[in-house]
Amino acid sequence: MGQKVNPIAFRTGVMEGWKSRWYAKTGDLYATLLVEDKKIRDFVGKHPTQNYRAAGIDRVEIERTRDEVKVVLFVARPGLIIGKKGQEIERLQNEMQNLIGLLAATPGRFLKLEDGQIIALTHELRQRLDDLSGLGEAHGEDVRFHPLAAQALDDITEGMDVKASKHWKAQLKKLSEMTELDPQLPTTMQGNLRDYQLQGYQWMARLAHLGAGACLADDMGLGKTIQALALILSRTTDGPTLILAPTSVCNNWLDEVQRFAPTLNVSYLGNSNRQQLIDDAGPFDLVVCSYGLLQTEVEKLTTKKWHTIVADEAQAIKNIHAKRSKAAMNLQGDFKIITTGTPIENHLGELWNLFNFINPGLLGSLQKFNERYAQKIENQKDRIAQQQLKKILQPFILRRLKNDVLTELPSRTEVTLHVELSAEERTLYEALRRNAKETMVDAQEHAAPPGQQHLKVLAEIMKLRRACCHPRLVLAESEISSAKLQAFEELVEELIDNNHKALVFSQFVSHLTLIRELLDKKRISYQYLDGATAMSKRKTAVNAFQSGKGDLFLISLKAGGAGLNLTAADYVVHMDPWWNPAVEDQASDRAHRMGQKRPVTIYRIVAKDTIEDKIVEPECIFCSLLPNSTRTRPIYF
Repeated sequence: MGQKVNPIAFRTGVMEGWKSRWYAKTGDLYATLLVEDKKIRDFVGKHPTQNYRAAGIDRVEIERTRDEVKVVLFVARPGLIIGKKGQEIERLQNEMQNLIGLLAATPGRFLKLEDGQIIALTHELRQRLDDLSGLGEAHGEDVRFHPLAAQALDDITEGMDVKASKHWKAQLKKLSEMTELDPQLPTTMQGNLRDYQLQGYQWMARLAHLGAGACLADDMGLGKTIQALALILSRTTDGPTLILAPTSVCNNWLDEVQRFAPTLNVSYLGNSNRQQLIDDAGPFDLVVCSYGLLQTEVEKLTTKKWHTIVADEAQAIKNIHAKRSKAAMNLQGDFKIITTGTPIENHLGELWNLFNFINPGLLGSLQKFNERYAQKIENQKDRIAQQQLKKILQPFILRRLKNDVLTELPSRTEVTLHVELSAEERTLYEALRRNAKETMVDAQEHAAPPGQQHLKVLAEIMKLRRACCHPRLVLAESEISSAKLQAFEELVEELIDNNHKALVFSQFVSHLTLIRELLDKKRISYQYLDGATAMSKRKTAVNAFQSGKGDLFLISLKAGGAGLNLTAADYVVHMDPWWNPAVEDQASDRAHRMGQKRPVTIYRIVAKDTIEDKIVEPECIFCSLLPNSTRTRPIYF
């Protein structure tokens, strides 16, 4: 007992110029058996004379200078090392790299080594080592940790005897100060914040103090804009602010600044000499820029150092390959915020890209992120990987649901209206389905590149989805009527007869065109908005509808699914379901939000026994990554 062995050095590094070295050193070994494990009990019973030892992490010493972090782990692993039959059990001396590799290769508690030996870990140690391996990224002989993972690293070593240098203590003190910081609302803020909004402002202010970016992912209609404005006011004396937003939302920002933060000098980038506006921006200045202008004015915007950058409806920069995303990544900002109710729309790579904007490097490279998290979560439904990712993201994401914080909000009812296709429509749909199948088989047989096969699949799926809406969307000259349009007509007549107003969403502008033909024929008044609608006309249409002009508001899902306040409507109709229900929820929240006084009913019109049925099937894969997520349909596919 009491045997000592020499320390084993594990060299690692930390991003952003920090260097660190990990050293593992065994402490005293104790004759403690994990008798609750039958396999171990059986082994002990057969070899009673062996010297069995179980070990645990005894304590940790952390030393940090400006350029180096040295972590000394006094390790006595809580587990039992089982040797080959007849051999005495020996201490394992594995480098961090080897241990991480073993953890990745073996899901359970028992890790088999190259020499045949087996190490049995306790459940607690297995969890801690999994969390540790999830934080670091291997680079040759190094394992690198992002500075913002310091809190998670501190949590992993909780309960251990930690001996730290003054520099490391200073880092922990900064983390402690962040949680204890009590930011006061700026006196120049006009209007009263609800309790949860004040908490949101304080949360962002604490992250700004730490030097970390923030993802405000509140449910739609909870006032993310006013929370962001409070944060901007608290920082505006130190430099200019840049707001990025969809074109449809820019006017809303201009109005909200005048209403809640009149001391700010707000300007829209498209209204004046853009270069001069950017060059002259300083304290108390706020510049609103659409994502479209971000692409065209990227050189002007990226040469400026912004004190605060807010990317509103940030799903607009989710695509790593898109020009607007690349432009956003080049912006220089001291503190970055993204506001979005849907940080994950199609796949986890979008989440990686958004976090690469606010906290570059936190999630590692995209390749490593896919290997470590995305593939395991999306393809294998790996709950361990899901929980590891959630632990990393949790400090930087704040999400509240309306049902939790707005108890006075009227009820919301969702109805799926299944529509039977007519015989003619069913014949057309079946012909398209068979043709799609033949096209995909042909692409495989002719060994088309994977990228081409993928595009062919998407094209065929799009045809089927359009056919579900109206035959004319796939055959322009078709005289086959649409069962879905007929069901919509009956629904609208009933709503109007009972003095209701409705928002009508479709992903296809061509579908909205056919709906407009129907409404014009029946002389039903409506407002209209799609991606081609000028910003000034968008505002005019919204104000007109809110003042009572129009029974319906036809909106393309992409152009008007976010940032609009349309509480004059108490019904919402989705003409074609989208893969990601969170996008539909965003659109529905144009009506079900603060200011709504009536219950809201949401209709989804779905073609029965078609691909649309598959879209609305309940199946949750990784929606629990987001705090307080309650969706049962896929959040990404």
